[in-house]
Amino acid sequence: HSKNADDEHWIKERLKQLRCHFTWALLIADTEMPDLENRILEEIEFLDTKYNVGINNLLAYVKHLQGHNEAALESLKKAEELIQQEHANQSDLRSLVTWGNYAWVYYHMGRLAEAQIYLDKVENTCKRGVNPSHYRMECPEMDCEEGWALLKCGGQNYERAKACFEKALEVDPENPEFSTGYAITVYRLDDFAIETQRKGYSLQPLRQAVKLNPEDAHIKVLLALKLQDAGQEAEGEKYIEEALASTSSQTYVFRHVGRFYRRKGSLDKALQFFKKALQATPASVFLHHQIGLCYRAQVIQIKTAISKQPRRQDRENINRIITLAIPHLEFAVEQKPTFAIAYVHLASMYIEAGDYRKAEDAYQKALSIKPLEELHEQEIHHHYGRFQEFQRKSEIDAITQYLKAIKIEKASFPRNKSIESLEKLASKKLQRDPSDVESLSLLGFIHKLKGDMNEALKYYERALRLTGNLNPMF
Repeated sequence: HSKNADDEHWIKERLKQLRCHFTWALLIADTEMPDLENRILEEIEFLDTKYNVGINNLLAYVKHLQGHNEAALESLKKAEELIQQEHANQSDLRSLVTWGNYAWVYYHMGRLAEAQIYLDKVENTCKRGVNPSHYRMECPEMDCEEGWALLKCGGQNYERAKACFEKALEVDPENPEFSTGYAITVYRLDDFAIETQRKGYSLQPLRQAVKLNPEDAHIKVLLALKLQDAGQEAEGEKYIEEALASTSSQTYVFRHVGRFYRRKGSLDKALQFFKKALQATPASVFLHHQIGLCYRAQVIQIKTAISKQPRRQDRENINRIITLAIPHLEFAVEQKPTFAIAYVHLASMYIEAGDYRKAEDAYQKALSIKPLEELHEQEIHHHYGRFQEFQRKSEIDAITQYLKAIKIEKASFPRNKSIESLEKLASKKLQRDPSDVESLSLLGFIHKLKGDMNEALKYYERALRLTGNLNPMF
């Protein structure tokens, strides 16, 4: 048994104890890698923040995952330079994550002596504190670093990110950086739940973060969006104007200002901001998706107007806008194949264009994403069901999709819509054929879901009388 193998084993055991990107179990799908790397580079270039040591550390980790260890070392060097500039007074503490990443990268390169040097650096710092392990530091700064890393790596990491920032804030509740990380995380988690009950959990944390970071324009626009959600659009607009008056983080400010105006219904204004931002970050999946949504909203606006008073050029107009929308949405899902909801938006534009084969394909791709947020899964089944019912004219396939959405028990907007769609469809079928057992059973099931047992029993009894047996479908 060679000495080198012993060394390697010894080092590996120590590496596992470190707190750094290699041990944080960041959930990143391979297909998300190009988009993640792009978002990291955008942030390094365009987000004006005092907190960008962590993003260079994350870039190093992503470079390593792609097999570029030399490039990873470059990013770690950059992180070290920033630590000297920004945290000279506590540089050892702030360097722990970077040193841990160095040790891991050198270990993977087979450069064990260098890995050992960085393990020693970590150990020397950790020994000074009252830490249970020589290689793990328990402190709010470390929790915060872990939180930022989790936050950047996508929705399936957000709950853990929130816990990290909460832990840091318990120790230092007035810390501007912890406060910012926490507010952004809760804001993103709110976004997941927005359809259901327009949760406002992040309103207070965002106000607190703005108070502690008065120079940070980026956090101001997030507060503006949250105020808009809470029905306080006018106050939100004040923060939008403040953010626009500052020159910090402009690209990010434009993104969110665009979103504010898109949701307000000022679509031309929104498109102006999105296009400005796109000049700076032409590969932003977020921007391409948002621009696609603006065009989609324009199509809906025209269609609503047509139903009252159609004009000849309306159809041409719609076709023109669809051809603008589709490439943006296609780009978004090509760059980020796990972007479930963007497939639904893309499918709706294919449907408008009459391209049902491509719409079908988009729904299938969305449903094959693993893991899929429950809310997104419900949303896909609901839209796919409507596609089956109204475009494909297949009632049986529509029913299947609505049921799939409903069987995911999470209370949500798309689940309620699916219950509604199923009820309409079953009633329609029953009108055509009063002895349709399946529709009677479905209506019984729907009333049971709504908690209306008397109505449910009426439908089940009618179904039983027709079949003569005691086995209703549900």
